[in-house]
Amino acid sequence: MAERRFVVVAPTGMLGRAFVELGAARGLPLRTAGRQGADLEVDLLAPTTLAAIDDVDVVINCAAWTDVDGAETHEADATRLNGDAVRALAERCRDVGALLVHFGTDYVFDGEGEAPYPVDAPLAPLNAYGRSKAAGERALAEVGAPHLYLRTSWLYAPWGKNFVLTIAKLARERDALKVVDDQRGRPTSAEGLARTTLALVEAGARGTLHATDGGECTWFELAAHIASRVAPGCAVQPCSSDEYPRPAKRPRYSVLDLGPTEALIGPLPDWREQVDAVLAKLS
Repeated sequence: MAERRFVVVAPTGMLGRAFVELGAARGLPLRTAGRQGADLEVDLLAPTTLAAIDDVDVVINCAAWTDVDGAETHEADATRLNGDAVRALAERCRDVGALLVHFGTDYVFDGEGEAPYPVDAPLAPLNAYGRSKAAGERALAEVGAPHLYLRTSWLYAPWGKNFVLTIAKLARERDALKVVDDQRGRPTSAEGLARTTLALVEAGARGTLHATDGGECTWFELAAHIASRVAPGCAVQPCSSDEYPRPAKRPRYSVLDLGPTEALIGPLPDWREQVDAVLAKLS
């Protein structure tokens, strides 16, 4: 791994930062690419700037439109970044002979499943965000660049804006919280995802795989665990999604099948372990 040259696109986001810190800890030859303050000045919405990406073996794309509700009224903008920009980056990676690592979402599925979604499950997104990410999947397939495409879900980290940090803050401030208990999936530590990704690259993985924490839960179960660690006196109560309507429809069930991934690199750590590690850093 130390002989491979890496470029991380969007290094200041929640996932990009995880890769930068992991790369530094492991002494990897890693450069960053972004609109400002990065080693390479790159704007995915301005394809001509992608010429700056050269002399690289692995490009890790952490750039994405992640505002699920905002995509409902700005679908074209979301699709430009999650679809069109992915196509342009894949074309650049194909031209320079680099492996493109790109990340997808559980929201490309219909949410009506009863068992973990396999990697080849039909795409049937419920919302604009899911459609924009599905556009990126199709772009990868059509360009034909060497790639590792990892669908993930419910991302969190010790930094940025995410569910784990929000619940930890609210639990310390309030006596009670209500959290939806009718959406089930797999949380994902950004730091854990970075480690999983590098392990898969080292194992020679290609194509589509899923990468999350191990285990599964509802948002309520995740919140209850967080509160039990940071503010045991806060009562977390379950509620239905109907009680907290959002612009974008969320899938009822979006657990991703980890079998093919774990066959390559072994069992992935349970979500409780990963969440506890993040909470420990906060304290």
